[in-house]
Amino acid sequence: MNRPGLDESGASLIAERVRTAALIESLSARLAAVIEATADAASDDEHDPEGTTLAVERGQLVAQIDRSRVRLEEIDAALERLGRGAYGRCETCGEPIDPERLEVLPAARQCVRCAARNPTRRW
Repeated sequence: MNRPGLDESGASLIAERVRTAALIESLSARLAAVIEATADAASDDEHDPEGTTLAVERGQLVAQIDRSRVRLEEIDAALERLGRGAYGRCETCGEPIDPERLEVLPAARQCVRCAARNPTRRW
């Protein structure tokens, strides 16, 4: 498949991958700091009226890291599709995915119409 804009798509996917990997690294560092803080027996996070507890923050960070890892997997899958010439085609109906959709969601696997019919699938 030799569609215009595939070089741009590859660059966009790679840039998104770099941003997502950096986010995972940053969130992981924050999580390590929270875990270290909870190891301090003197920390009393349950009685801080100004902020969230360390346990809540830890849970939020773990969830954000998990979501970011899934996103990274989706980006890698999109790069693989790009490499084999299947990028930009809906995996459900086979029609081209609107370039505007790919601009917003570079790892999109489905066109808008098919994605609307399957709301449980994220991409």
